[in-house]
Amino acid sequence: MSTRPISTEYNPYFKRYIDLVPEGDIIDILEKSLDATSELFGALTEEQANYRYEPGKWSMKEVLGHISDNERIMSYRLLRIARGDRTSLSGYDQDELMCGAAFDACRLSDLLEEYQLIRKSTLALLRGLPETAWSRIGLVDESESSANAWAYIIAGHELHHVKVIRDKYLS
Repeated sequence: MSTRPISTEYNPYFKRYIDLVPEGDIIDILEKSLDATSELFGALTEEQANYRYEPGKWSMKEVLGHISDNERIMSYRLLRIARGDRTSLSGYDQDELMCGAAFDACRLSDLLEEYQLIRKSTLALLRGLPETAWSRIGLVDESESSANAWAYIIAGHELHHVKVIRDKYLS
């Protein structure tokens, strides 16, 4: 199936996420992080989920919403590349997306359910990919990347934010 992507398979910006992903099967890693992230957020109260560790920083609800938004976008990129679409895909501004969201007005349980559904959708996509799809290359934000790399970027991005939550919100 998938192996850790090499540096030519992704924009160097994403190395910081890929480096966080442990060794092992990426589908298993994403399944385990689904459980771990669900447990982490499922243990929070609404009040805790609205906490910001510093003025101007995202609340924990916003972090969870961001993880979900990001996974949707990155899964879409992965899908297009895996299917052989070489159309250039654009980047996005996470802060602009956050301005258009209202995650703090949502119930934590709804945000958590949305995250879980998005992750299950990503896992279904990955399980259905033929072997040849993983190595296909596409263009995202003027940089070549593989479908394989996007699976690792999804996992690493989530691991990054979970670490921030543990270090800055729950310590």
